[in-house]
Parts: sequence; structure tokens; C-alpha cells
Amino acid sequence: MTQIGASSPLASAKRVVVKIGSALVADNGQARQDWLDRLASDIAFRRSTGQEVVLVSSGAIALGRGLLSADRPRKLEEKQAAAALGQPLLMAALGQAFAPHNICVAQSLLTLDDTETRRRWLNARATLETLLAAGALPVINENDSVATDEIRYGDNDRLAARVAQMISADVLILLSDIDGLYSSDPRTDSDAVHIPELTELNEAHDAMAGDSNIASDVGSGGMRTKLAAARIAWSAGCATAITIGDRQKPLQALLDGDKATWIIPALTPDKARESWLRGHLTPEGSVIVDAGAARALLSGSSLLPVGVSSVEGRFPRGAAVAVKSPDGVTIAKGVTAYSSDDIERIAGLQTDAVEATLGYRGRPAIVHRDDLVLEG
Repeated sequence: MTQIGASSPLASAKRVVVKIGSALVADNGQARQDWLDRLASDIAFRRSTGQEVVLVSSGAIALGRGLLSADRPRKLEEKQAAAALGQPLLMAALGQAFAPHNICVAQSLLTLDDTETRRRWLNARATLETLLAAGALPVINENDSVATDEIRYGDNDRLAARVAQMISADVLILLSDIDGLYSSDPRTDSDAVHIPELTELNEAHDAMAGDSNIASDVGSGGMRTKLAAARIAWSAGCATAITIGDRQKPLQALLDGDKATWIIPALTPDKARESWLRGHLTPEGSVIVDAGAARALLSGSSLLPVGVSSVEGRFPRGAAVAVKSPDGVTIAKGVTAYSSDDIERIAGLQTDAVEATLGYRGRPAIVHRDDLVLEG
């Protein structure tokens, strides 16, 4: 199978998540500023074409560990301390790289709960959407300075995939030290065959990936974790590219047809999200709407406070709810941006009256159309 090159999903993507690993960011405890500068130029060009880009960057521990006495942090508290020391250095290096392009970098540190708990997921997504709308470049890393082993992703490949899922990205690019998946480890098997494109992932591919990258002195991932990330992205309708990052311009190289492994999903992000909402949300309560709101929802609109008549059940913000017509028929279900108590207070109000009633500026919609799926 030939490389898909300029016809790749990257060429037509509207939103892209790029993940860079510690080995690309740092060398002997110092930022690889020349490479970061080249990556910044590459990303700046993608943005100039109208694409939105989110950067997921490892490297905080690799940059901060030299400021500790330990050669390589082993204990959790040593890793957390190294992350706390290194994260400002990472952001400074990225800020320096993107400054010539007049691109502001915005730090966002996430933990597992931020993408697994619906309420925090809503907050994180809203923040990233706001940053993108403002023209900033969100730079995401795991919050290693506070996350414990029990609540960690453990590698930024999976974190990047969750971010891609969260913001409905079209493409996830995992920049690595290898140009994709091979039938076996090419470092030890001269007959290993490169796999340029997949439309599904199974146990045979996991076997090809082998173990994690134990030979690397930095980072925590390997091909197996990249395939795990690709599965998450695939389920969200997001295509994944695994390719070498240490190139002059790795994103442009993908468009030029340089070697990579692409994992192509069957669904678009919108269709995948609709499928997930339809199959995974169990309502914790109901919101009753008036006839006008019911018609608007069926036409693809969000659910606004003005169209709400009443609430059934008690539920927190971020809960799954059923949306019912005036005669009690469920016409949709979705994820609510308000608790049942707050919905009762703002039911029937125009959006501009919500802040005065609640005492805080809430979301314009009670259930946004992106978090809503129609029944039937």
C-alpha cells in the first residue's frame, strides 16, 4: 500500500492535535531549542492555512530532573518535583519558539479526572475551545506535579488521544522516534515490513508493537501506547499518524508523503460523537421543554434556558439528561451544562438574564447541540 501523502487526512483537517515526546523536547536536561523553533514554524504554517492546532508536549520531567540530585527521578515525589521545576522551562522554550510567529502559547495541565469526569471534561473542553477561538496555541501536559500513580495517564500519547476526542479533532499526530508500525521490531529484525495504513487495530497489531520503549532514557511510552492512543482517537472519528518527529518540518513531511503509519477511522468526529452519545448516556433526570424549543432541537439547535418548562429528578452539572417534549416524549438526550437546581431557577429566561439570576456567567446553552443526540 502506498503512502497517502498529500491526500492524507492532514490536508483537509480543520482541527489537529500534535503530540511531542520528551526525547524530542529535551537532550541532557536542556531544551532542544533549534528543533522546537522548526516545529513552531511548521505549526505556524498549518495555522496560516486555517487549521486549528493543539500541542500536547511532554518534557517537563526531562527538563527539571537536572535540578534535582537524582540522575533520573524514580520515586513519585521525585518525578513530581522534577515536573514542577521543569514545566516553566518547557513553557519558556515553547514561548520562545512561537514568539517570532506572534503566536501566544497557553498552558493547560490536565489529570485523568479532567477527561473522565463529565463535569471536569466540560470545563476543560470549554477552556480549550475559548483558547482556540482567541487564536492562542493550547499547550497541554499531564499535571505530573500533583497526579498520583492511581490517577495518571502514565504517558502523553493517551492524553493526546483523549484531548483529540474531547475537542472533536480530525487528526492526531504522534511524533516519535520511529516512522510508524512495523510487522516486527525493525531494530532487531531486518525483514520487518512497514505498515503505511490501517483502518482498524487488533491484537495482531499489538503483537507487532512489542513492549514499551525501555531503551529510551526519557519518556514513558512506546509503540504499544501509541496504538492504544490511536484506538481512542479511532473511536472518536479522529485519524492518527505515527511518524518520526526529528525532521526539519515533520508536519509538512507528512503532507509530502514521508513514511508514517496512518490509522483511518470509518466515521467522522461528528458521527462518532453522535454514536457515543446515543450508546453511552444513561439519563439521570429529565428536562421538559416547550413546543418551540422542541421544534428548534429537531432542527439542530442547542437547548436554551428560554425553552425549558420544568425539570424532573435531581442531577449535577455534567449529568446525562433526557430532553422531553411537552407531552412527555423523550426527543433527545445529552450532557447538561447546569445542575437541576440551577435549571429550575433559569427556566424560561432569556440567556442574557441568566447571570443576574444565578450570580455567575454560565454557558449560553443548557445542553449544547454538540452534546445532544436526537432520539429516533
